[in-house]
Amino acid sequence: MFSRFFASGKRQFSELSEQEILALAISSEEDDARIYMAYAEGLRADFPDSAQVFVEMAEEENTHRNWLLDLHKTRFGDSVPLVRRDHIQGYFQRKPDWLVRPLSVEKTRKMAEEMEAQAQNFYEVAVTKCQDADTKKLLGDLALAEQNHASLAHRLGLRHVPESVQEMETAKEHRQFILTYVQPGLAGLMDGSVSTLAPVFAAAFATGDTWQTFLIGLSASIGAGISMGFTEVASDDGVISGRGSPIKRGLAAGIMTTVGGLGHALPYLISDFWTATIIAAIVVVIELWAITWIQNKYMETPWLRAGFQVILGGALVFAAGVLIGNA
Repeated sequence: MFSRFFASGKRQFSELSEQEILALAISSEEDDARIYMAYAEGLRADFPDSAQVFVEMAEEENTHRNWLLDLHKTRFGDSVPLVRRDHIQGYFQRKPDWLVRPLSVEKTRKMAEEMEAQAQNFYEVAVTKCQDADTKKLLGDLALAEQNHASLAHRLGLRHVPESVQEMETAKEHRQFILTYVQPGLAGLMDGSVSTLAPVFAAAFATGDTWQTFLIGLSASIGAGISMGFTEVASDDGVISGRGSPIKRGLAAGIMTTVGGLGHALPYLISDFWTATIIAAIVVVIELWAITWIQNKYMETPWLRAGFQVILGGALVFAAGVLIGNA
């Protein structure tokens, strides 16, 4: 009775016939081969050596599919039922991470090994559901093959991606991360943290009203974030410069600009003026330190130079805000 309410419209694996199990194995091998080729295409332009890893893995899956097709033809004929993994209740699903660009080299290698392990588990269970000797033998052989190939991505990587090439690919991926996320995010954090100092503290000392100061800081932060985000999107489409998606850069710049401004605006939710101002000043110090740390870690700017630039700029803007607020 309750099954009417909880039925998902999917079949239970235990309900499948031997022909349907073979059909499911065929479609799974076919899908995995296409996924590996998608990985290869996504990596080919920037990481051709790693792309070759996934080409060979796709060939491996196609070989398995052909074995299964030959057995199905022998037992059941040429017409293969349409049974896919998303038709089966509780069957493992592939997250469509092969659609994401740019692809991460390390993530795709790990995903490939996970796919092999899942395939091995499927064949081990399928063997127990079949009675035909030839079917059991092939499924058992495929389970053993998947077990032996669970580290196929790793082993192929050692052959096709020697250490020097891996280091080059890792450095290139790190550089792309900096260009797409760190640079615009850092620019946004600096703009949000420094440019909003003057209006926030000017409003604080001019009005003495923490709520009004918070509203001014909030509006300045959000406005600056929107402006910075759209400016980043419009400034460079990333095609020639190689800085990556303008949408990703715009989001990084806009979000970090807003965060930088809100950091010293939020303390003014406290009703006591001097408590809020002291906490806001402490937050400013933390923000400037964070900017200095990011410059040193990702932009390789020496500590002293980064600190001098950030602290000097922040101090000048902070002083301007206080002086204007007390005018």
